[in-house]
Amino acid sequence: MDKLLAGKVALITGGSSGIGRSIALRFAEHGASVVIADLQAEPREGGTPVHEEVQARGARAAFVRCDVTALGELEAAVDAADAFGGLDVMVNNAGIFRGKDVLEVTEDEFDTMMAINVKGVFFGSQLAAKRMIRKGGGSIINLSSVAGLQGTAQYVPYCASKGAVRLMSYALADELGPKGIRVNNIHPGLIETTMTTGDVALFGAESGEQMLQSIPLGRGGKPEDVADVALYLASDLSRYVTGASLVVDGGLSRF
Repeated sequence: MDKLLAGKVALITGGSSGIGRSIALRFAEHGASVVIADLQAEPREGGTPVHEEVQARGARAAFVRCDVTALGELEAAVDAADAFGGLDVMVNNAGIFRGKDVLEVTEDEFDTMMAINVKGVFFGSQLAAKRMIRKGGGSIINLSSVAGLQGTAQYVPYCASKGAVRLMSYALADELGPKGIRVNNIHPGLIETTMTTGDVALFGAESGEQMLQSIPLGRGGKPEDVADVALYLASDLSRYVTGASLVVDGGLSRF
């Protein structure tokens, strides 16, 4: 079971911190060369930049500064994979998580949510697909959310953005399948990251505690829980899986 991604090249957007960081480390453990695309190399939770950590373990890695709403920067990140032999796996992980009364959401806040969570995924997938077609195929993994499966008060724009990612992925799977490219969604639930402990402090908050109590497996998730599912979707173990939504939430949504 080791080295499931030997010889593969992967790009992870939002790869410096949280779930993206865990995915990058797991991919590298299994033999992949990884390109980390993010606004900064330093993890938000502290510690060594992930590309340096991967390199210290003897694997190949690179960091590319990337704002996924800027197509030129996103294309440069995809191009960076060429130095390792060309892109095989694209993980569109970069995203933001915000909660606010729907009556108070501004136009700028809505546009920012859609630019990062939807536009970034669309053009990340488009640019990756162009490279993968040249190589004869690949795997695109899009990070949606349980909020892309069911609506939740106070998170209307976020739910809308993650629902868009889900349906976008299904359409991409239909269009790109004949070209040898698989496209799948991961829907994380309550995962403990800086985003859920700082940006929107769910852990420790009343709403977060209510969510925790409703999880059948009895705990919140860890970034590694999501990384292992991404590893499956990136590897040949999922060679006949496309257009799928894998829910990683401990049973919270029970889909």
